[in-house]
Amino acid sequence: MARTVRDSKLDSREARRKLEIRGKPHYRLIEPGVHLGYRRLRGGAGRWVVRQYVGDQSYVVETIATADDYSDADGVAVLNFAQAQEKARERMVHHAHAAAGRHGPLTVEAAVRDYFEHLDMRGKSTTDARYRAEAFIIPELGDIEVESLTTEALRRWLADLAKAKPRVRTPKGEPQRHLDIGSDDEAKRRRRSTANRVLTTLKAALNQAWREGRVSSNAAWARVQPFHGVDAARLRFLTVAEAQRLINAAGEPVGFRPLVQAALMTGCRYGELARLVVADFHPDSGTITVRTSKSGQGRHVVLTTEGIEFFSQVCIGKSGEDRIFINGGGRSWKRSNQGRPMQLACARAKIRPAISFHGLRHSYASLSAMAGVPLLVLAKNLGHSDTRMVEKHYGHLASSYITDEIRKGAPTFGIKPTNVKRLG
Repeated sequence: MARTVRDSKLDSREARRKLEIRGKPHYRLIEPGVHLGYRRLRGGAGRWVVRQYVGDQSYVVETIATADDYSDADGVAVLNFAQAQEKARERMVHHAHAAAGRHGPLTVEAAVRDYFEHLDMRGKSTTDARYRAEAFIIPELGDIEVESLTTEALRRWLADLAKAKPRVRTPKGEPQRHLDIGSDDEAKRRRRSTANRVLTTLKAALNQAWREGRVSSNAAWARVQPFHGVDAARLRFLTVAEAQRLINAAGEPVGFRPLVQAALMTGCRYGELARLVVADFHPDSGTITVRTSKSGQGRHVVLTTEGIEFFSQVCIGKSGEDRIFINGGGRSWKRSNQGRPMQLACARAKIRPAISFHGLRHSYASLSAMAGVPLLVLAKNLGHSDTRMVEKHYGHLASSYITDEIRKGAPTFGIKPTNVKRLG
């Protein structure tokens, strides 16, 4: 294994936070003619960049990954300084082979990784897609030459993927664990919906290779159709009364209740809330700044009066760089830390069926739509570029001409209510 270079300015996220924000990356020589650079961005995590000398006073510069400024390094989408060096050396070998004419046939793995590199250069978020590729595409199809792919083989792969057991987060080095698949229609829908998302990632990578002339035809995967009618999930959202019960029940672990309250007041995702620092809250404008979201774009979330008062309280006594939400141990909330506390809170609050933390985002959006918030306004606050997703999931809850006219003019039949009343 190559020696890991040390650099006090790049080794840690704390050190990198002190670097100047500028267009030119902060470089460190790691091999003759090869520099690893860190580009600090004004909003969101920085990027690792590799610069390689290719002769004749020319360099090749590539963005290779996101730095672990906010999220823990995973070795794939988010890299620490040591992992970025390994990736930079891989790119050095790739360019050396290309210069020597050793291109070889294009494999599915190479096409997928080139696609992610292209997205990184455009500033697009690739974290979720990388996880799907590493879990479902590369292990099964990675070594196959793209020119050798057949429609039948891809259809079998998609069908097997829809039948596979859901993966459970497993410690590194241990065998991958899985959940049992339910036999109900909703369980089948979720697995097929997951398979569709993986297929979308694969097709996007292969289509890019085809558009660039690296593959002679796209017919093999163009004929593979996704499962139909499986992407419209039955959204579960809380009533105001249920939300209040959940807040009261979310007392353990320490620090979880403010996280639940923030999700219900903002509609932000768990990861977005976990990354917030005090400087992201702007009491004068009544907004919080989400610097990095699922789309890779930042946004400003407008708060209600209640939300402004809440954030003012939770930020008291903290400096601008401090995380707003921390757990009982005084540490930041990490990936999947919210799962178990959410299950316990739902059980204590008698929320049946229980919802995930992401359901709090749906609750915020659903209750806002029912209260008359325009869908365009709601979409902007949630971080969507247009209203398509909001209309798909929440449009039926919004007041509309059709709703008003039906309730005004549809027939009634004089049916009298019984004396049976709902309790609780």
